[in-house]
Amino acid sequence: MDKLLKSISYVFHPLIMPLLGVIFYFSKSPRYIPFDIIQAKMVSLFILTVILPILLYLLLKTVGVVNTINLETTKERIYPLLLNGIVILIVLQRILTPTQAIELYFFFVGILISNMACLLLVIMKFKASIHMIAVSGVFMFFIALSIHFSININGTLALMCIIMGAIATSRLHLKAHTYKELILGVFIGLMPQLILVSYWL
Repeated sequence: MDKLLKSISYVFHPLIMPLLGVIFYFSKSPRYIPFDIIQAKMVSLFILTVILPILLYLLLKTVGVVNTINLETTKERIYPLLLNGIVILIVLQRILTPTQAIELYFFFVGILISNMACLLLVIMKFKASIHMIAVSGVFMFFIALSIHFSININGTLALMCIIMGAIATSRLHLKAHTYKELILGVFIGLMPQLILVSYWL
């Protein structure tokens, strides 16, 4: 059980959540989007949102800014969150535009707002669960897409609820966060996506 709960934190790492949202969007969107465009965007987003953050983490670890991948202290979280915010800005400027996929554009705007809110909190010496921020943001995006495209994804939403519960259990088991930090993470992840829905729904 201990190994299972530890593995959940890695399998559902915050880095993969934005890409999961993009994959879901392209799989459910009724609009015709040429496959080569989808492929180009997916590869670009994978490089920018997964590969680049991993390389930046290794760089920060090499220079002694961070100690572990868990970013246990608020001080360790400042530079990773700041760099991640810059990466998201690059995505918004170069990869996603409102004219091409307005839903994805505002999805990443919401991610940026959540990232900046989390950064502000760590500057104030308070941690929020980045895992819960990421998964709850994607969960809200899925709900909005189901309404926007008039599709029934109750099974997917139920699975996401189970995943959210598993991640929260894992973070508590590992003593990485308190209940308050998990709840705050859900709030920070959900609210920007919910507020931004009015711009594209």
